[in-house]
Amino acid sequence: MAEQLRLMAVHAHPDDESSKGAATMAKYVAEGVDVLVVTCTGGERGSVLNPKMDRPDVWANIGEIRRAEMDAARAILGVEQAWLGFVDSGLPEGDPLPPLPEGCFALEDVEVAAGPLVRLMREFRPHVVTTYDEEGGYPHPDHIMTHKVSVAAFEAAGDPERYPELGEPWQPLKLYYDIGFSKGKIMALHEGMLAAGLASPYEEWLKRWDDRPDKGPRITTRVECADYFPVRDDALRAHATQIDPDGFWFHVPMELQRHAWPTEDFQLVRSLVDSPLPESDLFAGVRETAHAR
Repeated sequence: MAEQLRLMAVHAHPDDESSKGAATMAKYVAEGVDVLVVTCTGGERGSVLNPKMDRPDVWANIGEIRRAEMDAARAILGVEQAWLGFVDSGLPEGDPLPPLPEGCFALEDVEVAAGPLVRLMREFRPHVVTTYDEEGGYPHPDHIMTHKVSVAAFEAAGDPERYPELGEPWQPLKLYYDIGFSKGKIMALHEGMLAAGLASPYEEWLKRWDDRPDKGPRITTRVECADYFPVRDDALRAHATQIDPDGFWFHVPMELQRHAWPTEDFQLVRSLVDSPLPESDLFAGVRETAHAR
């Protein structure tokens, strides 16, 4: 009898799980996969990006509100969710950048901070882990730290000599980085909007693209999940402090999105199973080996 497939997605803040790989997770949930979102911090220092929520009562209770938003998004996506319990580092701004606040996630020792994630990996026993690349997807200190902790935990979870007090070893079989945006994707959406006679929200973004590398060539795995884009958007809207329902995320009509770019994209960076590239399934190579143990 085939073993239950399990996917772990490691994210920095509540709302990241809904903006990165959410449709993929919803698709796998619908197919019977167990999916666990791990949220490293509580998002306590996040900005309120929805003007309708920019109120004193919201700011006064931002930590509790973001946890409630995460609960709502988790239910919409159908996933399980666990908090690692670290404190949001905030996004430093200015020149020079101010120091990070004492006790925040990004200042934790990586070996120490990986411990709670190793424990979760050994308890949940994921076959596949997704996280951010070495730049954090974008250079937020918590995203970069999430990358470091995820890679460290992936490498340590299966080693009986590492963290022996944190449970029976379990080695995940594949590690992926989310590739949320590539130039090809942005161009496809931009050109789709123009062809439909609509104003593209990506015009200024594309003008600035020469200043940033294109991660498109790093994509190894494209998961067809367009049917779950509406679920993703519902989960995004659940994070009402972070997502303006009238904002940028929702300017491209759903049918245009489904047609122009029907996948969510990932880079396979570590695999202990045979999985020829390119792939269309995060569990490619795992399905054939995941039998009851």
